[in-house]
Amino acid sequence: MLMEASALPLTSFRRGKVRDVYKVDDDRLLIVATDRVSAFDVVMAETIPHKGEVLTQITAWWLRQLEGLIHHHMLSADTAEIVRAVPALRGHERELAGRAMLCRRSTVFPIECVVRGYLSGSAWKEYRKSGTLAGEKLPSGLRESDRLDPPLFSPATKAEEGHDENITISRMKELIGERWARELERLSREIYLAGRAIAAERGIIIADTKFEFGRVASDGAGQKVILVDEVLTPDSSRFWPADQYEPGHAQPSFDKQPLRDYLEGERRAGRWDGNYPPPSLPKEVIDATSERYLDIYRRITGQALHSDGSS
Repeated sequence: MLMEASALPLTSFRRGKVRDVYKVDDDRLLIVATDRVSAFDVVMAETIPHKGEVLTQITAWWLRQLEGLIHHHMLSADTAEIVRAVPALRGHERELAGRAMLCRRSTVFPIECVVRGYLSGSAWKEYRKSGTLAGEKLPSGLRESDRLDPPLFSPATKAEEGHDENITISRMKELIGERWARELERLSREIYLAGRAIAAERGIIIADTKFEFGRVASDGAGQKVILVDEVLTPDSSRFWPADQYEPGHAQPSFDKQPLRDYLEGERRAGRWDGNYPPPSLPKEVIDATSERYLDIYRRITGQALHSDGSS
């Protein structure tokens, strides 16, 4: 079923552009990925079939691959298990199917931890203009989509509205403290390298991605860092087909590029000014965008999408 918004018998915690988050109790949250889609910081009126299921299930798949490398917030992404754990959700199985994740609650760091393995997107735009990334100098002579060795860690502030803002690592240390900043950079690099290796076996380049982290009480004294939110999804990452990689220009990608291309065309034609409300989306754009999400899910996981969230 398509979902524009959820309506569950739990206390609403937060509603984002795509996710509806509910409070289960003091220790747990329920995250429901809807089929809402945004581009250029505007949420579209139409929904994208299977988008929420792909985002939830590909995150769950990655978290299972990363067991042993990083602690994370996922308790379950299996619909039946979630309903057993939260009896108030009985009768809502159809709404939850494939798109809900029961998670451990944490204190989230106000930082987007971006790792860039290739020079693309906003990083390429800044580099082309000034030879820098977040104000820090990069080597000269780089081309669009060039591989970066080692990958660059470029944090950003989390924005509730509009674009996240790239910041220096020094600024990150000022915001959250040097100890946590070092730990988040280390974990971000390790997770990216592990994900990049897994994706490469499937013919996929992860050009860049962003992670979010929280902290929880550890079994001993103090606190430990856990990975939260979505992980290596087509909304948080730039996936390229390895067999078509050719530096020097933009690469084809497995994400909502058909949507972006359509909106750019509407803007160039003067039919949209880039603000809300967005233009209506033709069926062919919706279908093409949906297929991109389903395609990357199949390529990464090697399996068809399960409607119930089971692995």
